[in-house]
Amino acid sequence: MEALTRAVRSGKVRYIGFSEWPLERIEAALQLKNVVRFVSSQPQYSLLHREPENGLLSLSGKSGISQVVWSPLAQGVLTGKYLPNSPVPANSRAADPSMGAFLDPAWLTPATLEAVQKVRQLAGNANLTLAQFALAWVLRQPNVTSAIVGASRPEQVNDNATASGANVDPSLFTEAERLLPSC
Repeated sequence: MEALTRAVRSGKVRYIGFSEWPLERIEAALQLKNVVRFVSSQPQYSLLHREPENGLLSLSGKSGISQVVWSPLAQGVLTGKYLPNSPVPANSRAADPSMGAFLDPAWLTPATLEAVQKVRQLAGNANLTLAQFALAWVLRQPNVTSAIVGASRPEQVNDNATASGANVDPSLFTEAERLLPSC
């Protein structure tokens, strides 16, 4: 923390953040005196990975630390492109030996993929694509300021951006949470 503080005070760095720190480490850093404070956290967060709800969002909210979440579409699983009991698409992240290594194997099980397809129906009830619905779910959190998404085509960028202004009935999100327990 001292080195980060020196970097900020010297003008080399404007703000500091962390990614995937355990709660104990964050709490310890917040207790330090005469050091700059974190302004952001970069956790993995999605309907399929809800670990930040186990204290990080609450602690960060109380401490003025915003979330810039990564993998809000669960490496593409929450776009609906992976279908239950079907081979993964040849040009997908899951088919790539290096990129596929980041996918949680539980996300590609038939049970999870069937649940994702049910969430697609909920998204339709909200007049959203599945990806828009999943992004809107992440962005509904007051402490989430941004979601890092990837896109392989320009239309995906436009589709994803639509999620930021989506007004979704909270009961649809509650049902999605019920259908997709965090893996």
